[in-house]
Amino acid sequence: MPSLFDSIRFGDIEAANRVVMAPLTRDRAGPNQVPTPLMATYYGQRASAGLIVSEATQISPTAQGYLDTPGIHSAEQVEGWRHVCDAVHGKGGKIVLQLWHVGRISHCSLLPGGAQPVSSTARPARAKTFTAKGFEAVSAPRALDRTELPGIVEAYARAARNAIAAGFDGVEVHSANGYLLEQFLRDSINDRHDEYGGSRENRVRFPVEAVAAVAAEIGGGRTGLRISPVSPVNDAGQDSDAQGLFEHYIDRLAPLRLAYVHVIEGATGGARDVAPFDYEALRRRYKHSNPGGAWVVNNGYTRATAIEAVAQGHADMVAFGKPFIANPDLVHRLRIDAPLTTPVMATFYGGGAEGYTDYRALPDAAAS
Repeated sequence: MPSLFDSIRFGDIEAANRVVMAPLTRDRAGPNQVPTPLMATYYGQRASAGLIVSEATQISPTAQGYLDTPGIHSAEQVEGWRHVCDAVHGKGGKIVLQLWHVGRISHCSLLPGGAQPVSSTARPARAKTFTAKGFEAVSAPRALDRTELPGIVEAYARAARNAIAAGFDGVEVHSANGYLLEQFLRDSINDRHDEYGGSRENRVRFPVEAVAAVAAEIGGGRTGLRISPVSPVNDAGQDSDAQGLFEHYIDRLAPLRLAYVHVIEGATGGARDVAPFDYEALRRRYKHSNPGGAWVVNNGYTRATAIEAVAQGHADMVAFGKPFIANPDLVHRLRIDAPLTTPVMATFYGGGAEGYTDYRALPDAAAS
């Protein structure tokens, strides 16, 4: 069986190992949501990951939900990301851009003209977001009219095109954690009565349209998908049939032959057993229709459990989030079973180099 440290090809992407850097929002983009040279340094330091998934990146000005998160909808942003890609590729790494629309998890102060956030619903989320004033309750959304949805689908496609122009190896469509696409998927949020609400088939329609548009633009082999079938974050209540919903979602996406599916097992950053779900059944379903795609698992994995998951065939790759914050050489540390540095939570969001690019690698990391 393969090892966590073996190379892998999935879709059109080849990786030197099976350790994935999960997307981590750090709120350090510059004016106009442009990636900065400091961000290029940060990602370059972590290029030994088999694959880096960038921090969530808004596909349009109206998709933003947090202060100082980067975009991929302007020429200036594309140029900023190009320096990030160059830094990662210069060290032999691979990086994909996570495409993000937050939907109702936003605040009017972050949106053009103080506009309302948009969603599948007009019901506000019981959640907070990060604004210029600190953490504030999110604003009440308005429900999207069905005539607005094609424009958002096109924004996903355009963002994917911009990502490839910036030099990314692919993209990951963010369809997790209670953001816009999941706001359509779950019947605990989606209360629509048109062809985008109600039945399971209707609720997957818009997310499938968005992912299909991305795959049509850059190829399914460069398109990944992130899902969190039972995570309750951002006031995402449990779907009445999460297993059936996500099996149907995976089935509808099967013709696209996506490069990978990245699944958060349990509550994002929390308990893995928050609600029943058969992840192995979903993995088998995906792999049956797309044996060349990778199944990426995430949430609370340790060195031992990650090695076991790959060796036993339960995962092709394992994503680590917080450990990558304080351990830029995480792959090397996992390989030699070295202690991990603990990150400082006070510097997770916003700021400069402190708690961002000043974590040190082990002296012998370059030799790994």
